[in-house]
Amino acid sequence: MPRTIRRAVEGGKHAVPECDSLCANAPGVGVSQRVVRADRVRSAWGGALMMRPVLAMVLLVSLPMYGAPDDGMRLPRTLAWSAYPTGTQGYSQAVAIGSVLQREYRTNLRVVPGRNDVSRLATLRAGRVQFSAGGSEAVYAQEALLNFASPLWGPQPLRLAMWSIADSCSFSFAAAADSGIETVADMRGRRLTWVQGAPSLNNGSRTLLAYADLDWDDVEKVEVGGYPASIEAVINNRADVVGGGCNSPPFLRLEASPRGLRFLRMPHDDEEAVARVLDRLPWYIPHLTTEGPTIPDEGLEVFTSPYPMLVSMADASEELVYSVVKALHVHFDRYKDNAPGANGWALERQHFERAFVPYHEGAIRYWREIGAWTDAAQARHEENLERQAVLQEAWVAWQSQVVRDTAPSGEDGWLGALRATWAAWMQGMPSDAETFEQGWLKARRAALEERGMVTIADD
Repeated sequence: MPRTIRRAVEGGKHAVPECDSLCANAPGVGVSQRVVRADRVRSAWGGALMMRPVLAMVLLVSLPMYGAPDDGMRLPRTLAWSAYPTGTQGYSQAVAIGSVLQREYRTNLRVVPGRNDVSRLATLRAGRVQFSAGGSEAVYAQEALLNFASPLWGPQPLRLAMWSIADSCSFSFAAAADSGIETVADMRGRRLTWVQGAPSLNNGSRTLLAYADLDWDDVEKVEVGGYPASIEAVINNRADVVGGGCNSPPFLRLEASPRGLRFLRMPHDDEEAVARVLDRLPWYIPHLTTEGPTIPDEGLEVFTSPYPMLVSMADASEELVYSVVKALHVHFDRYKDNAPGANGWALERQHFERAFVPYHEGAIRYWREIGAWTDAAQARHEENLERQAVLQEAWVAWQSQVVRDTAPSGEDGWLGALRATWAAWMQGMPSDAETFEQGWLKARRAALEERGMVTIADD
């Protein structure tokens, strides 16, 4: 490429200062990603391109890097999403997908590992990433449950793009083979990991304990600092059982350790046990897993849920979400075998009508475009939108009630109301997080029950 043109592409003095809204808002985007129009190019470079029509055509085609102009796709040069820590199934899948995006669109997928649920979604809410590829924390954030029941969070307007349901499983119990534990009932009195700042993992464990009518009080809780640390705790004989995805790479380390690895059986013919699990987490499904270390050839009866779930905020660019979903679907064959569980992103495993979080309009646009979006999917989507609205209204009403109950009185007018509200927030809001959470959970349950909606076990 001639030096003058190369300097323009790299942001030299002749670069064209034009970028559409998507480019302008994308993290890490520079001049090299800007969409250059022919008339601006001629103006900036005078007659240079007129003398080199062939080179001009090549430049105009190669500069955007957002996808071909006739396919409706516009991918930024840099895309970011949060995921579980390095070495996990979700992180490995993100890396495999990123490799395809780089080859096909020259889009760099920056995977931001988060050690817990809050950190993964905090970066999403703050706009530092455009997507989060996590697990059930997306539902808990929507519902304002567990760590998201604090005044700093509340119900989050998340939107689903797509998900993965792999042949393995999203979350199950794995015990050290030398522990003698083979079923959930055998876990009574034994050591189970509890991950700090990871309510989705811990509630997943509590939910699977319910299969045998157990709870955290029936086991010995071993607190660890993150998901990888939970595997280490079992390897180092600080714990006996850990929860995680059946095909999660860290389990290979446990399998290779002197303690060994065994996944626990959860037979589906015990209807009461299955009902206890689904009462706590209705988006879980009975599942026959066929992938994972030590999983027998005939499979193992467990439970699973979508993981990863690729979510964005409701105000994410429709064009961006559409483009990402389309890229993941069109190039599925290019990454499905390149990471554990990546085959779960297949179209036939999306199950739109079973989602518990509403879809983003950009995703719906693509699924409808290829004929995959059904009336049942739309009905479920609208139910989920209504649920989010009910939760948001309940949250506002609950906080308003706290303000009314604690605000000082005696000053009328809007200024008095403002001062009262400020005083309430600074002094009167429950300083005890548990007190605030319990009050919100009661208000939340009442609002959902009034509308005949499932409350999800939160006791």
